[in-house]
Amino acid sequence: MKKNTSKKNIAAKKTATRVQPKINKQEKSVKQPCQNSWSLSIYIYWFIILFFIAATFYILGRSHSSIVTTTPNNVEITEEALLQPADYYETGKTKLLAGNIEEAIVDLTTAIDSGNAAIEAYILRGEAYMQSADYRKALADFNTAIEKDPVNAVAYYDRALLNMRMEDYNTALNDINNALAAQTAQPTQVLQMRDLYAKRGQLNLWLKNWEGAIADYTNSLARPDGAVSASVYAERAEAYTALGNYADAINDYASAIRVISEQIQGATSAEERESLSSQAMSYFEKSAALNLGLGNKDSARSDLESAYTIAAALSDTASMSRIQSLLSDLQ
Repeated sequence: MKKNTSKKNIAAKKTATRVQPKINKQEKSVKQPCQNSWSLSIYIYWFIILFFIAATFYILGRSHSSIVTTTPNNVEITEEALLQPADYYETGKTKLLAGNIEEAIVDLTTAIDSGNAAIEAYILRGEAYMQSADYRKALADFNTAIEKDPVNAVAYYDRALLNMRMEDYNTALNDINNALAAQTAQPTQVLQMRDLYAKRGQLNLWLKNWEGAIADYTNSLARPDGAVSASVYAERAEAYTALGNYADAINDYASAIRVISEQIQGATSAEERESLSSQAMSYFEKSAALNLGLGNKDSARSDLESAYTIAAALSDTASMSRIQSLLSDLQ
């Protein structure tokens, strides 16, 4: 009986041993699909992420390119068509400063036609018309700007310049007076009182109002704002000369030459230096004539010698010959 029992136990163990590997294989066969499914999910997940990243960069790239699309009616829409009136004002201003007059007029007109343009748009377009010699349209724009803002110094100043071009000096003088009053009441950084007084001095000089010209030029030189112009000294010298005040005129020509000497040192081109040198030569000759009128032959000779030196440096043979003849007359 014991032998039979042991044999049964042995047989049971063998059976158990044979069955166990099969159970393990089944477990492995069940677990394997789960692992493959999890790996596939990860791949799909990363693929979606990469797709959205690529799509985002594509959209951002398109936003920086020119915006050109087509409507269902095949109407092309460009960036220019999406500009606002203020944008057209800025582009018009930029084009005007760059010398693109016609393009500036087109943009500024678009800004004005929007019906909500700033007064500066009329002023800038008036300046563009003035540069293109369309004085009638320029005057209309300046008039509109002044109607909209009666205390706009820039509009009055620009209209004064326009009237000076049209040789209407009395009207220009009235505009400069208004510009001075407007600048006092409502200052703007675009203009400086020094320049306004100098421009009125020029108008008084042309109108032969010598005392008025001298007063305006003196006010201009006394102003702390802006740089001193050699022409202000030279034009005041002309007014002094017209009144027979040769001594003050000579001093002003000397001051003009001093300013020019400083400007020549800072000149950035040969053309600019030559132009300034020619002005200085002219002032030396005028000063020489005044000194001669006062009987100061030595001072006149010194002025002419300085003028001759400049003419020689410029290789201006005509001026050299003329000045040499004047020097010979002083012997």
